[in-house]
Amino acid sequence: MYMLSNRDKITAPTYDQNLVWAVLMLLGLGLVMVYSASITYAESSQAFGHQPTYFLVRHAVYLMIALCVALITFQIPMRFWQRVAPTLFIIGLVLLMLVLIPGIGRKVNGSQRWISLGFVNLQPSELMKLFATIYVADYTVRKAAFMDSFTKSFLPMLAVMLLVGALLLREPDFGAFAVIAAITISVLWLGGINGKIFSGLIVLLLIGMSALIVSSPYRWERIVGFMDPWADPYGKGYQLSNSLIAFGRGEWFGVGLGASVEKLDYLPESHTDFLFAIIAEELGLFGVAIVIVMFAWIVMRAFAIGKEAVLHERHFSGLLAQGIGVWIGVQAIINMGVNMGWLPTKGLPLPLLSFGGSAIIANCIALAMLLRVDWENRRLAKGVPA
Repeated sequence: MYMLSNRDKITAPTYDQNLVWAVLMLLGLGLVMVYSASITYAESSQAFGHQPTYFLVRHAVYLMIALCVALITFQIPMRFWQRVAPTLFIIGLVLLMLVLIPGIGRKVNGSQRWISLGFVNLQPSELMKLFATIYVADYTVRKAAFMDSFTKSFLPMLAVMLLVGALLLREPDFGAFAVIAAITISVLWLGGINGKIFSGLIVLLLIGMSALIVSSPYRWERIVGFMDPWADPYGKGYQLSNSLIAFGRGEWFGVGLGASVEKLDYLPESHTDFLFAIIAEELGLFGVAIVIVMFAWIVMRAFAIGKEAVLHERHFSGLLAQGIGVWIGVQAIINMGVNMGWLPTKGLPLPLLSFGGSAIIANCIALAMLLRVDWENRRLAKGVPA
């Protein structure tokens, strides 16, 4: 077998440079847009000390922490993550339980999703997306011989995901549950689950989510507001109507960086869940297209890297890479769909761009794992042990 010389080992590309640049471009754009979207809100609020750079500084700190953790993550072999997958999942469950305990979990805007660590708030649901992706990839590999069995492959995972869903809906965080459900279903399907079982799972998921929406007045109001935001533009449709105004003002090339009107206390959560609307207003269709292309590239690379890992018979790495692609893609689609009025309003940040330490760190760890899978693929392709 052909082996690399020492010189080849040093000079040969050992990671996907285009993928790295796409991620860094989104992180950089996110830093700029979070500052632009939050400057007025931070300056006018006594809670943030009337400091216009409050969110900029915090987001920059989150980015530095996330990139440092990502560099460490990249050094860890994939076999380690497969070995600790069940442990990480249990840690995620414990955190989801802790956040519901009064005095430990912090409630903001009616949702108890954060654990205060003093200088920063930890959001367990963001970490659970990462832990669930790792766990489902490991579970699918371990149960590969039973993918045609309803009781041995489907029921255990269904029970586990119902527990996760119950905890998330208590917060409530329906958006995180939807993303985790999408990751689970996709990885099971990619792992070769029986077609009839998969079809039944989709039907059960649709029935279950419909029941959750109908049974909750809060969620039902969001559906009503989404269907016709202009019927109550100052009530149920307030966020969506202002988001649509932002898109309309942006036109082809936007009103200019920093010139958004909607961020002037008109569009709530403009630096988090509705950052995409501010991008549309200030950078126009041109900026929106760049963001969409970057996300599409990341998702396509995730699936290509995963496919290559499977060809090397590294099935856990392959499923994890593709699960990360599903996670980033589905969450980005949901956030963009909400901002553009294609989906009901849901509290999900835009990956790599929106303000939020837990989300940024979880995303960067996941993408560092994706790069590690690619790195190991490249070494194996050159005959060098991973």
